[in-house]
Amino acid sequence: MQKTALPPPGFEEDDDIKLDVENFSILIGSRSAPYLEGTTLDYKETLMGGGFSFENPNPLWLDDLSIAVAEVIEDQVNPVVATHGGHVDLVGIDDGKALIAFGGGCQGCGMVDVTLKQGVEVMITDSVPGVTEVVDVTNHEEGTNPFY
Repeated sequence: MQKTALPPPGFEEDDDIKLDVENFSILIGSRSAPYLEGTTLDYKETLMGGGFSFENPNPLWLDDLSIAVAEVIEDQVNPVVATHGGHVDLVGIDDGKALIAFGGGCQGCGMVDVTLKQGVEVMITDSVPGVTEVVDVTNHEEGTNPFY
């Protein structure tokens, strides 16, 4: 098993939150902290091996802008791209830009730029004031059959 360490001292951002729990130090970005409030991290053994388990009681999106974009994706975007075997997920909002990831039949599709600019971006920017652009952050080279 590969051992991973925290970044070296000085790597963390000024507003990062550092938690010391037993023998571990954990860095959490200040923007992520509200999404992790009350989260439980545990190591669980199963028949298939062991692994870390997170139980997070929080909703996926807390701010109004992210909630509005996620609703447009769920109600308008995903029903359309599902007809081609795809789906879109909201990754986050950054300075008025909605960051999205394509999956399923959309990941690696040669027409994804058209889908983004003429479909997804139009639906989101027309429906959600405050979002000026939609950015595809998908790694289109991953997957089982990409031809991007």
